Amino acid sequence: MGKGRLEAFSDGVLAIIITIMVLEMKAPEGATLDALLPLAPSLLSYVLSFIYVGIYWNNHHHLLQACRRVTGSVLWANLHLLFWLSLLPFATRWMGNNHLAPLPSVAYGLVLLASAIAYWLLQRRIIAADGSASVLRHALGGDWKGKLSPLLYLAGIGATLADARLGQALYALVALLWLIPDRRIEHELEH
Repeated sequence: MGKGRLEAFSDGVLAIIITIMVLEMKAPEGATLDALLPLAPSLLSYVLSFIYVGIYWNNHHHLLQACRRVTGSVLWANLHLLFWLSLLPFATRWMGNNHLAPLPSVAYGLVLLASAIAYWLLQRRIIAADGSASVLRHALGGDWKGKLSPLLYLAGIGATLADARLGQALYALVALLWLIPDRRIEHELEH
């Protein structure tokens, strides 16, 4: 199977995830700025989740550019990633509606952690499918951001139990780490 079909399917799922997230947001009852204030937690949760979906979309695109062979295990690993990302609208809404409540913030962190692990597994399956000549293997190198992110998610989950704001700040920190697109794969493909 060619990677074009895999990429198109994944792009469609990510577009649906963003659509669901925005449709979950409710407009304020009033027509003043004061009417928006109660929606701030939901809006901030949406913005963070939108950034995360954008980061995954961008990096997934680069990941598939480095992929030479799509196998059954690559397909299943990709579906595994999409499954966890598809839970973002639920976790976003729950956290946004109960912004400082620990359990929704922990659930949000667990979805982020599971997505990061699923992305790592997809990378491993692509590397295995491409064999010793894997462009991705060479491009990833030490992958410090990929190793640091799950640790920060775990720290965020733990911190949330003490103070949800601290946990959410750690989730936002990981997003900031990845906001600048990862250029390792682009550089490897150019050579």
